[in-house]
Amino acid sequence: MKLKEIVEKLQLKVLTARDKLDEEVTGGYTSDLLSDVIANSKQGNLWITLQTHQNTIAVAKLKDLAGIIIVNNREPDEETLAKAKEENVPLLCSEEMAFEVSGKLYELINP
Repeated sequence: MKLKEIVEKLQLKVLTARDKLDEEVTGGYTSDLLSDVIANSKQGNLWITLQTHQNTIAVAKLKDLAGIIIVNNREPDEETLAKAKEENVPLLCSEEMAFEVSGKLYELINP
């Protein structure tokens, strides 16, 4: 499923990398521990987290993730936004909790 379809269906706010919305999403991974995401996420996954610091961008880039969904109505600081723009990593926001976003994403990708 394309990232733009997920953005639309989950009503996500797109903060960066609008040019990457045509990328395919292979699945999702929900975690707030960077080491866990590094160890267990897969290329093309959408990462669901409440973390907003710029180290998340480095992890997303390292693992070649489709993007990051920041939950609980949190927003990244200016440094994180700047890093996401520089690295062209899609940074998305949701008002919902990680549990809700994870369930909805699972349903979209595995109907």
